[in-house]
Amino acid sequence: MSDRYRELSVELGERSYPIFIGEDLLGTQDLSPFVSGAQVMIVTNETVAPLYLDRAKACFPGKRVDTVTLPDGEKFKDWKTLNSIFDGLLEQRHTRKTTLVALGGGVIGDMAGFAAACYQRGVPFIQIPTTLLSQVDSSVGGKTGINHPLGKNMIGAFHQPQAVLIDTASLQTLPPREVSAGLAEVIKYGLIRDQGFLAWLEEHMESLVSLKPEALAEAIFRSCACKAEIVALDEREGGLRAILNLGHTFGHAIETYAGYGNWLHGEAVGTGMLMAAELSALEGMITRDDCDRINRLILRAGLPDRPPVGMTADDFMGLMAVDKKNVDGLLRLVLLRSVGDAVVTSNASPENLALTFARFCSST
Repeated sequence: MSDRYRELSVELGERSYPIFIGEDLLGTQDLSPFVSGAQVMIVTNETVAPLYLDRAKACFPGKRVDTVTLPDGEKFKDWKTLNSIFDGLLEQRHTRKTTLVALGGGVIGDMAGFAAACYQRGVPFIQIPTTLLSQVDSSVGGKTGINHPLGKNMIGAFHQPQAVLIDTASLQTLPPREVSAGLAEVIKYGLIRDQGFLAWLEEHMESLVSLKPEALAEAIFRSCACKAEIVALDEREGGLRAILNLGHTFGHAIETYAGYGNWLHGEAVGTGMLMAAELSALEGMITRDDCDRINRLILRAGLPDRPPVGMTADDFMGLMAVDKKNVDGLLRLVLLRSVGDAVVTSNASPENLALTFARFCSST
C-alpha cells in the first residue's frame, strides 16, 4: 500500500483488479501498466472534460490518447449516444488492442464499459469515476449497460475493468444534490451487510455532506471493500450479489416514471430503500424503530423520502413488473431481515406491498 493511496482488490482469479483510492491521483498515478496496447480512448462528458480530461490523459504516459466527449445526463444513456463511442473508435482507427477509459459518473462508466464489452467483441477498459455514487458503486463490479424507454439498465453486459482509480479530490466539484445521491449507495452498504459502518455513518453524516476529505475517504474505502467482497463471491448476481439492489426495484420505477435524469439514481434509491424498509417492517422482519432510524439517516443525507408527486401504486406495479431482477413472472425484492442483514425474496405479501404503496403514495 502506497502512502499516496489505499488499495483494494476485487478477487476474480485471473480477472482480479485493483481499486486505488486517494486524493489528487488524477494526473499523477501511472495507469499505463494496465494498458496492453498503444491506444487509449477516454470516454467522458461535457461537464467532466473541462475539469479532469487533461489530468486523466497524463495518467497514460507513452500511449496515444484519443477522446470521445458525450452530452451529460441520464437521458443520454441510450443506443444513439452509445453509437457515438463506436463512431469515435472507428473514425480514429482503434484496434482490438485499444483500452477504453471511463472518466465521469455512473452514466459514463456504464456506457463506456458496455462499449468496451461490444467493440470488436470485447476490449479492456479502466474506470476513473468522478462522482460519489460511481466511486462507491457503479465503477466496481463490471455491470455495464444502457437504458430502454421501458426500463432502466435493461440492455448491457458484465465486463470487468482492468483497474479503478478513485480520486477523492474530484468530489469537491460536485453539487450538493450529487453528493446526496452518492450517499444513498453508501448508506445501502451499512443496511445490507455492516451494522458497524451504519453506526459510523450516523456519527459522521454531516462531515460527509460537507465533503470532509478524511470522512469521504473512509466511507469510500469501506463501501468499495463491501462491494468487492460481494462481487468476488457472486460475480454475475446468481445469489448474494442481488442484495446490492436494496431499494433499486422501487427506485428504478421512480426513475422511469419521472423520466431519466429528472430524479438522480441515488435519490430514487434513497426513497426506494425507505419503501423496502417499510415493507420489511410490515413483513415482521425489522421494527418500526429501525424504519425511523433509516428514515432519519436518509433525511440527514439530503435525500427525498417520498416518490414523485402523482406517482400511484399502479404506476409502481406496472414499472416494477418489467424489472430485470424478476424471475418467472415473480416480483423479486431485497428486504431487510434485520439492520445489516438483507435477503432477496419473492414471497412478500401482496397486501403488505399494497400497504407500503398506500403509505408512500397517499399524499400524491
